[in-house]
Amino acid sequence: MDSHKARKSAPTGLYTAEERARRDQTVWTLIQGILAPLQFVVFLISLVLVLRYLWTGLGYEVATVSILLKTALLYLIMITGAIWEKIVFGQYLFAAAFFWEDVFSFAVIALHTAYLWALFSAALAPVPLMLLALAAYATYVINATQFVLKLRAARLQARTSQNPAQELTA
Repeated sequence: MDSHKARKSAPTGLYTAEERARRDQTVWTLIQGILAPLQFVVFLISLVLVLRYLWTGLGYEVATVSILLKTALLYLIMITGAIWEKIVFGQYLFAAAFFWEDVFSFAVIALHTAYLWALFSAALAPVPLMLLALAAYATYVINATQFVLKLRAARLQARTSQNPAQELTA
């Protein structure tokens, strides 16, 4: 699409006006806005359950279920995020505005998938399995931080595009 090629030659911040309009008009923005905090809440609960298991040896099953739920939400947000990116930027993944977030998302997905493989193949005992989940969670926190910072940048861009004088003081 020509509007997507124009972005590469003349970057104007996180979103061009056309991309911002597509972002604001698609239902996938709302879906991402619901799934991201939901996944974060599930992550926090699961983190507590995993740490509880590692600390006390109790609650392996509930910790495991929480990791499975967190992983399912991760896959769901990755799929819906790719759809969102296609609508807004014209490609499913690795749009210039979210390139590094998408790259790191694959590390997050890889570690969560490694956890699933290790769980279902019984390749790891419970403690190493929970440690693998914690490694996956650490990458998730880094990736979530990337996206929160990007959201903040988008809000700042929107604010300065509404009032260009703010750009000098922002």
